[in-house]
Amino acid sequence: MRLLHTSDWHLGRAFHRVNMLGAQSEFIGHLVATAREREVDAVVVAGDVYDRAVPPLAAVELFDEALHRLAGLGVPTVMISGNHDSARRLGVGAGLIGRAGIHLRTDPAACGTPVVLPDAHGDVAFYGLPYLEPALVKDEFAIERPGHETVLAAAMDRVRADLATRARGTRSVVLAHAFVTGGEASDSERDIAVGGVAAVPAGVFDGVDYVALGHLHGCQTITDRVRYCGSPLPYSFSEAGHRKSMWLVELDARGAVAAERLDCPVPRALARIRGTLQDLLADPALAPHEDAWVEATLTDAVRPADPMARLAERFPHTLSLVFDPERTPDDPDVSYARRLAGRSDEEIAEDFVAHVRGAGPDERERAVLRDAFDGVRVDAAVREVAR
Repeated sequence: MRLLHTSDWHLGRAFHRVNMLGAQSEFIGHLVATAREREVDAVVVAGDVYDRAVPPLAAVELFDEALHRLAGLGVPTVMISGNHDSARRLGVGAGLIGRAGIHLRTDPAACGTPVVLPDAHGDVAFYGLPYLEPALVKDEFAIERPGHETVLAAAMDRVRADLATRARGTRSVVLAHAFVTGGEASDSERDIAVGGVAAVPAGVFDGVDYVALGHLHGCQTITDRVRYCGSPLPYSFSEAGHRKSMWLVELDARGAVAAERLDCPVPRALARIRGTLQDLLADPALAPHEDAWVEATLTDAVRPADPMARLAERFPHTLSLVFDPERTPDDPDVSYARRLAGRSDEEIAEDFVAHVRGAGPDERERAVLRDAFDGVRVDAAVREVAR
């Protein structure tokens, strides 16, 4: 069984004001061409098809085009919803669309009900685990203290229970949208931490042959059987070092995995450059970045005049300008943003408590803060889906 593993299309998303719809359309064409040329038996899409719960019409039209082109190939496709998608909206018409070979798995209650596809060696069962927001699925899985690990473990219990009823030798593939321990995040993923914990151990997925992950935007191998393909396009400058790709995965008759990484077309390279404005304009070593999308960090002690216009003369595709003067951390002029860089909302709140009363929160108070942040995040997710 030959699979093409992709995820995190984020249809409708822009990159620093640059409309990415054309690049997303080019990727869809590349995906379809690859599926045809490499004679794949199935395409798996591990969530975040759209960038938001209510996507713009142009994004919906592109998704519709993708479905028609994949169905036209006669290649079965299994697709789950991610944390950016509205599961209910994405799943509308799933039964009808399934007749065309496009299998949308957006209902947590169906985690243990696979799409079964045969090949020359028998059946392969594809289990779709859509993004499982712990607070919203705890009743479905009868969990009193919901967290990412507990809900995924409960979903995988259903997968293993169903798999145990199938013919011996049935191979298995799980699609999941989650942050698995060992994965490296970038700036463009939405925080999914619950109680301060976002990651789940890879061992949650024990017992299946291949796990096609979505959520993290960098292509990563957690284990030979557990992999992220990453997003097909860059969505933040933190992805400047990424090689955008898909996994071509082969399962042999016994379920052994062989994976080949296939590059995706990207519209333009990314570059992060740093230095004084004069150095950036004069350094010959930066010549390879003159046609790239650029994030420039200026280290001048005093903000120079018209920096964006001057940078654009050499780097016409400069999209982001950051000011970070070279100062010591204890310099009183160090910016507020710089002091907070890399800190979570919860850590910032704890620092505020310490600043106000001279001592940080105790464990009970930390729990109150965690619950508050979790409640706001879940409420925002519910309201977005209900729009």
